[in-house]
Amino acid sequence: MKNRLKAKSLRRKNVKLRVRKKISGSAERPRLSVFKSIKQVYVQAIDDVSGVTIVAASSLDKEAGALKKTSEQAKYVGESIAAKLIEKGISEVVYDKSSYAFHGNVKLLADSAREKGLKF
Repeated sequence: MKNRLKAKSLRRKNVKLRVRKKISGSAERPRLSVFKSIKQVYVQAIDDVSGVTIVAASSLDKEAGALKKTSEQAKYVGESIAAKLIEKGISEVVYDKSSYAFHGNVKLLADSAREKGLKF
């Protein structure tokens, strides 16, 4: 069991590095990085040139905490990050799904951000 978990984490790390080799964000078009745990969803817009996080959102917010399903929380986080970025004058981002497959909460987050006006 221990070796399977180690192999899984190593595979995820390699996929993440392969994705990050191709994706980079700037101040005009930041990288929208997604991290999800079993219970929470986190996203942040990162300017890789200067190494600064521009804005961040997560399902730990009070409004998202009231939502029971993680799918509803992912939708809320997508809408929240889109609103914060548009408020800062940024409408285009590079979507970094890390090592996660583009389905479920990762897809819901992306779709809700697109509905609120982000382009990627």
